[in-house]
Amino acid sequence: MVLAGGGTGGHIYPLLAFADCLRRHDAGLRITCVGTPRGLEKDLIPAAGYDLRMVPAYQLPRSVNWNLVRTPDRMWTASRATRQILDEVSADAVVGFGGYVAVPAYLAAWRRKTPLLIHEKDVPVGVANRLGLRLTPHVGLGFPHQLTQEPRVAGKRVVGVPLRQSISGLDRAARRAEAREHFGLDPDKPTLFVFGASQGAKSINDAVSGAAKAITSAGVQVLHIVGARNEDFTVPSDLAEKYVVLKFLREMELGYAAGDLAICRGGAMTCAETAALGMPAVYVPLPWGNGEQRRNALPVVEAGGGLLCEDGDLTPSYIESTVVPLVRDADRLAAMSAAAAGYGRRDGDEQLRNYLLEVVGAAD
Repeated sequence: MVLAGGGTGGHIYPLLAFADCLRRHDAGLRITCVGTPRGLEKDLIPAAGYDLRMVPAYQLPRSVNWNLVRTPDRMWTASRATRQILDEVSADAVVGFGGYVAVPAYLAAWRRKTPLLIHEKDVPVGVANRLGLRLTPHVGLGFPHQLTQEPRVAGKRVVGVPLRQSISGLDRAARRAEAREHFGLDPDKPTLFVFGASQGAKSINDAVSGAAKAITSAGVQVLHIVGARNEDFTVPSDLAEKYVVLKFLREMELGYAAGDLAICRGGAMTCAETAALGMPAVYVPLPWGNGEQRRNALPVVEAGGGLLCEDGDLTPSYIESTVVPLVRDADRLAAMSAAAAGYGRRDGDEQLRNYLLEVVGAAD
């Protein structure tokens, strides 16, 4: 099996979750991942115990320029190198998760007539997967809203998003005491869990830290993940409750278990995890791009599983007036948790594997 996807965590984490699922079902299955030296995959995939082969991959130009002229030759070179890998490992199928490195894998699978399955979780479809849609009819979607919001994938199959087993198998209530003890938090106090994906979010950091006194004076403690690319901030020393600040948290399941309410971005992986776990959340979508983070979070919010706050509206006063009363309202949080869990799903890895078995079986 060859898995292709890279660049950002949004492509790599579902790839790794799916690889783990394949390995659970067949310990002898040969799994090869393709990536580039420039993406996060160079660190994450080998560390997870999977074979990573490097291939040349280039960003597809979005405008008419010199790179556009060079693109066909570059794609040919990259797909030829990837096809050599497919031949070497006797690939039975290719599963792609997007990112520029997926393009040569899609082209190599198509030229080699190897079964190709694509997983897409975003609206609009990413540039790499947009090309892949022309090469295979087999596309698994992460969310139901994609069927109506993205014409390119209308009629495709919703399978969910592959999640790490540490997340998909988490019982938040059962591990709450353990998680809070791990972070040095009080086991019985309302807890706000703040994060902005793996790199963090400065606007979230500023708003929540700016409201630190108001939050803790209301009897609420905070677990705040700053993010790898954000500057640390100083928390006042005279706070009424604990305010724990971490640069990065690898064991996100512990953060989800410790928190009663999250403040977070609206990335597809974040929304998939919070919904699957029934984690009530205040979603603060990125204020730029194609508006995909707002599209990701809105269905969870409309289902009753969270609130939506625009980036420019997230201020210390919003935290004090809206977030603090919510995190102290156990009944409302319980209703939001049930609504989020009703929308989310934990079986994306298994459903994608079932789809893959159908694709491979049809090819045989």
